[in-house]
Amino acid sequence: MQTGQGFVILEFGAILVCPKKLVELRNYSTLVRPADPSLLSDRSNGITKDAVVSAPPFAYIADAVYDLLHGRIWAGHNILRFDSACIREAFDEINRIPPEPKGIIDSLALLTQRFGSRAGDMKMDTLATYFGLGQQTHRSLDDVRMNLEVLKRCATVLFLESSLPDIFTDTNGCIDEFLEPEDVSLGSISVALVLIYRRTQRIQIWHKSSPLQLLCRNLEVRFGINTKFVDHVGLPRSNIVLNAPSSLANILDAIDGLAQILSLESGSSSEWQPVVIRDFNSPTVRLHLTSEADDDMINWVTEIYKEDASATHMLVCSRFDEIELKSIFTPRNLVDAYFSLDSYDYKQKAGIRLVAKKLIRLVA
Repeated sequence: MQTGQGFVILEFGAILVCPKKLVELRNYSTLVRPADPSLLSDRSNGITKDAVVSAPPFAYIADAVYDLLHGRIWAGHNILRFDSACIREAFDEINRIPPEPKGIIDSLALLTQRFGSRAGDMKMDTLATYFGLGQQTHRSLDDVRMNLEVLKRCATVLFLESSLPDIFTDTNGCIDEFLEPEDVSLGSISVALVLIYRRTQRIQIWHKSSPLQLLCRNLEVRFGINTKFVDHVGLPRSNIVLNAPSSLANILDAIDGLAQILSLESGSSSEWQPVVIRDFNSPTVRLHLTSEADDDMINWVTEIYKEDASATHMLVCSRFDEIELKSIFTPRNLVDAYFSLDSYDYKQKAGIRLVAKKLIRLVA
């Protein structure tokens, strides 16, 4: 966490990776008690003040950190600007010589140069979403493992593009493609278990040879924005409920059936939650908006636009503002929704979650 006085380490985590096989050999993580806990907000990336009160100070773990890092190649996302500075500052504060890397690989700089802007803003959670790895938890070991998986996938794409440029630079069937319901063939939908981390699998929904993402136009808002819940790291769990036309409901029902069977076959005992809600006179769906924390500010990952009278789309909401958001999405408003279909299996509940990538509030 960054404060006005510099960096404060609340949690340290690292994995040791074999450079030839890219497999994890060893890991180390711990919460860290800051010198001045009053600098903490009530919740920082899911870490509360109470959680770090009983944690060791950095001086207590400094030997373990030094032994793990010194003389090795350091790799991380934005590691040059952030992580390296945090480590050096922490060792300076306890009057210790900091560990020195044999070399540094900054995946943010590397991928920005080699991977371009195809995945958006190149933040780790954006890249993870691009590759279907799920949401970033902003916890130490989860983040470094996700960083490794993102790097593997980026490297694979770059290798294929350089080896077979005539085939893999063709954008047809690209992962960023959003299909409208009338373009979806029910017979071309399939589901598969995809390995996310070691021994962790997630159901992915495919249409032909690409992960299925949908664009639904002129959806009517049934219930406006709901922001009263938070996720496991304290970020708002915001969603809107939209009326689902039969073309969309039929597709989602078919996906539900396939995914539920695969969930049972994979050994899950969780209760399946239908993605189409039929508690009202007509079918509805819940569309989830995603956000991220940046220097104690909450930003929307979902792009939120508003159409003006000339049909121009203006980005109207980037920072989290509950009042502004509720004024944009009110009942009976129409929206164009671009969304992915992400599976979940958590606390004995499983299902498909519709995650908004872009929303356009249309002119009334």
